[in-house]
Formats: sequence, C-alpha cells, structure tokens
Amino acid sequence: MAGQLSGSMGAVHRKAIIILTYVLAALELTCLFMQFSFLPYLSRTLGLDSVNFGYLQTIFGTLQLLGGPVFGRFADQYGARAALSLSFVAASALYLLLAASCSPALPGVFLLFASRLPSAFMHTLTAAQMVITDLTVPAERPAALGRLGLCFGVGVILGSLLGGTLSTTYGIQCPAIVAFVVTFLGAILSFTCIPVTTKDASVQSAHQGGSKAGVFDLKAITCLLLLPRVLPVFLVKVISGFPAGLFLVMFSIISMDFFQLEAAQAGYLMSFFGILQMVIQGLVIGRLSTRFPEEALLQSSVLVYAVVGLGMALMSNVLHFCLLVPGLVFSLCTLNVVTDSMLTKAVSAADTGTMLGLSASVQPLVRTVGPTLGGLLYRSYGVSIFGHVQFMVNLLVLLVLWRKPLSQKKDKVR
Repeated sequence: MAGQLSGSMGAVHRKAIIILTYVLAALELTCLFMQFSFLPYLSRTLGLDSVNFGYLQTIFGTLQLLGGPVFGRFADQYGARAALSLSFVAASALYLLLAASCSPALPGVFLLFASRLPSAFMHTLTAAQMVITDLTVPAERPAALGRLGLCFGVGVILGSLLGGTLSTTYGIQCPAIVAFVVTFLGAILSFTCIPVTTKDASVQSAHQGGSKAGVFDLKAITCLLLLPRVLPVFLVKVISGFPAGLFLVMFSIISMDFFQLEAAQAGYLMSFFGILQMVIQGLVIGRLSTRFPEEALLQSSVLVYAVVGLGMALMSNVLHFCLLVPGLVFSLCTLNVVTDSMLTKAVSAADTGTMLGLSASVQPLVRTVGPTLGGLLYRSYGVSIFGHVQFMVNLLVLLVLWRKPLSQKKDKVR
C-alpha cells in the first residue's frame, strides 16, 4: 500500500485503505475514551481539585481548537501518511506522559499538565475523514463519513469499559500504558500501510505547482473559511450544535445532581448513547443520504434539535431524557455528517484536510468555553435553560434556512 495513489488504483485497493482507516480511527477513539474514564481519578490521586481539573480540561480543549485547522493544512500539504503518523505519535507521547505521572518518583502534577501539550496534534479523526473524502465520490461521501460513527461508538463503549476495568483491576497506570502501546502500534500501521497521499495525482500535482502557502498560514485558512459556500454551512454547524454541546459538556454534573444517577447508571446511559450513535451514524444516515438531498437532511436535523430542546425544557426525570436521547443523537450525528460532507464539496480537493480541520475545531471550542458558560447557566437557571436555549436557537436557524436556502448560494468552488 505504500506510495502515492494513482488515478487508476483499483476499487479493492481503495476499499482496503478505507477499512484500515476505520480501524485506526476506532483504535484512537478507544484510547481517547479510556483516557476520559480514568483521568478524573488520576487527577484526584495527584491532589487536584475540581478547579485545577477544569484548567486541565480547558488546556486540552484550547490546544485541540488551535491545532485543528493547522493539522488539516498539514494533512493537505504532506499527505495522509504523515498526518496519521503524526497524530498517533502525538497520542503515544500523551499516554506515555500520563503513565509517567502515575509514578510516585516523578513530578506527577507537572507531567499530567505536560501530557496535554501533544493534544494539539492529536487529530486522527480529521485525518481519517480526509482519507475517506479523498477516496470516495461525492454521492457516496455522506454514507462513508457516517460509518465513522461506528468507530466513534466502538470507542465510547470499549474505551469507557476498558478504562474503568483496567484501572480498577490492575491500577490507574495500566490503561495509560495500554493506550500508549495501542497508539504506538497505530503509528507503525500508519507509516507502513497508508499511502503517502490519498489525493488524485492531478490534484496533487496542481497543488504542488501552484503557490504553496505554509502550514501556519492563517490568512489562507481564513480565506478558505470565508468562501461563499463554506461560511453559511460552517455557521449553521456551530450555532445549531452549540446549545446541545453545552448540555453534553455539563452532563456528568447533571446526571449526578439532577438525575441522581450513580456512576454505574451514568455509564449505562453513556453506552446507550454510543449504541444509538453507532446505529444512526453508521446505518441510518447512509440510507437517508441516498434518498434525500443534503440540505433537506440538514433542515431536518435542526428541526429535531428544536423539538428535543422543547422536550428538555419540560423534562423532570431520567426517563423523560431517555425518550429524548434518540432525537438528540439523530440531530447530532446528522448535523455533523451532512455539514462535513457539504463543506468538503464546497472546496477544492486540495483543501479538504484544512476544511475538515476547521470543522473539527467546533467540538474543542465547545469543550473550551462550555464548562464555564454551561456551569453559569446551570447554577443560575437549572437544567431547563439548556432546553430553552436549544429550542430558540434552532428555531431561528430553521427559519433562516427556510427563508434563505443554502442551495441559492454560489456554485461550488472548483
């Protein structure tokens, strides 16, 4: 598989690369959710209070936010092999520092905060989306990107299960060591089995022949974001999904305080989330994308977001929330998959990585400002405020989409 893809590459070879990309994404996401499951206990063991743990999370979100667009541009210029290898090497460094922070002989708190630094380059999902975008035709792209939801669901379920089980059975250092080994293996697979580039030879030669801006050229990244077919879709993605993102950031607190759930019960609820995401993003969205235009799916996701928001404003117990979860997951998955597909179609093939990096920065943005803003709203107005905000914001977005459909914008940039 080594080397550059050619335009005449067989379908079997392309399919093998796509399957390997799915496997690599599942491995990285499993390790990521292993980290999420044991990191609070590690920070508590090292003596960090909730405020310092919040700083730790904010640093992680900020670095991911800043690194996303730059990583995407790096992937466009240096290819899929370099991008995936860099992401897995960065992940290996992060988990190695986490494992070292567990040692009593080393400065644990310093190493714990230092472990956040490699996260600026941990964007395996962005690299995987670029590979899939490059190797699929536009008509098949929503379904192919949607199957990454299966990888995400596997990561949520296996990562949460393994993180808790390994730390309880073998000590809190064990999941960090396992994650290091797995991500190091991912780096080896990426370097040896992923082609240098997955873009067509004509696109690659044209990209190299033109004026080549640097990886850190913020002007080029900004110009890409301001393209006529890009900015409206990007704004819909950010504005429509932000209220639900705030709720999900605060969910661990809400599950304890409002729903009165124990840790095991909250874990079951998260597994329910993961299974629904696997089914909807891996199976449902692909079929819907073959029957309905992307703009109709985008409007439907915003509409369901608004309806779910109204339900969240009225819910009073966990049973009510469980009834709303399928709609919430459908909107979340559909909005992300459809907007990613629309954004990659709105730019040239040479810029898909940069565009996906910009798109991937939305979630770190929520994780960065979400704890502060969400905590303020929750303490001041209670759980219902998240539902009210989600309903009103998405109702306004839906009215704008109906009044000024995105299909009326300029044609795709060639």
